[in-house]
Amino acid sequence: MTDDDLLARLLDGDHRALARAITTIENRAPGHRDLVSGLYDHTGNAEVIGITGSPGAGKSTLVDKVAKTYRDRGLTVGIIGIDPSSPFTGGAVLGDRIRMASNIGDMDVFFRSMSARGSLGGVSIATADAVKALDAFGKDRIIVETVGAGQNEVDIIKTADTVTVLLQPGSGDDVQMLKAGILEIADVFVVNKADLDGANRTVQELSEMIGLRGSAGDESTARHAGHHAGEEAVALQRTDADAEDESGWTPPIIETVATRGEGVEEFVDALADHRAHLESTGEIEAKRRARYAEEIRTLLREDTADLLAEEIDARGGIDDLAAAVAAGETDPYEIADDLLDPIAEYARRGRDTDA
Repeated sequence: MTDDDLLARLLDGDHRALARAITTIENRAPGHRDLVSGLYDHTGNAEVIGITGSPGAGKSTLVDKVAKTYRDRGLTVGIIGIDPSSPFTGGAVLGDRIRMASNIGDMDVFFRSMSARGSLGGVSIATADAVKALDAFGKDRIIVETVGAGQNEVDIIKTADTVTVLLQPGSGDDVQMLKAGILEIADVFVVNKADLDGANRTVQELSEMIGLRGSAGDESTARHAGHHAGEEAVALQRTDADAEDESGWTPPIIETVATRGEGVEEFVDALADHRAHLESTGEIEAKRRARYAEEIRTLLREDTADLLAEEIDARGGIDDLAAAVAAGETDPYEIADDLLDPIAEYARRGRDTDA
């Protein structure tokens, strides 16, 4: 199958072509760049949701229930589960995802495990490209679940329109995530396993953190749907003039018990509220521009690194260069300048020609 055929079949709704395209993208196989380039004209319709949080918080279970809720509402879903990279193959370690069982056999829920590929933020450029494939394919909602390493999850904001941070009671997650800078990236907070002791305290502490994080502004309201064992869902409202961020959005706190599906409807509604906010304020377009800018930077870094790797190999390899430094013949700065000078000179000549 040619790359053009693969793209055409993907756009025509062929799930096997979608799977093959994502494999091509993930492996950075020959032709993947032309394939991704062909996707851009067909993207921009899906809502992209990022879900992050520490291991054990119940991300996979919640994603499974959210996907089912979207299907019950007549929407198609694509899921990318980013897993730690195997040190041997570079592939995803947790590829089976046994906790996502509610949608088995439903062709309108497409799930794919992908490797983090060494990306500290848990989201690689391949993941962003796979999101484009799902978008171009026609999925209404795309959910990206990150590795859950705890300290390095902020890169999800470069891919998702709405970022959810998932916490669980009594684990100290709130404190750790505050340290990690996770608090600042959340558009929606979910306290999962809300039937456990300490859920109320976690919600209260999180509410206080949200109140401290934002800039001062007009008073705004955050929804807080509580779900506890043996209790009916109770909708609470909190007004906090300091919680509102610069965009005018106050992150709601949703309590869920994902294993029983409790709070999932409220969570999905909160995601819809944030999407409506992005569209009404025009922030959705700003996010897309920022995303494209980051993609350009990432591709330039990758391509420049590849060019430099070729040049290093042509000069005998990195070991020879390191040996020259050890022998006192040169230093790392001089080597870097020597490698980069031809690129810089070529760029300068190009600018002078254009002028």
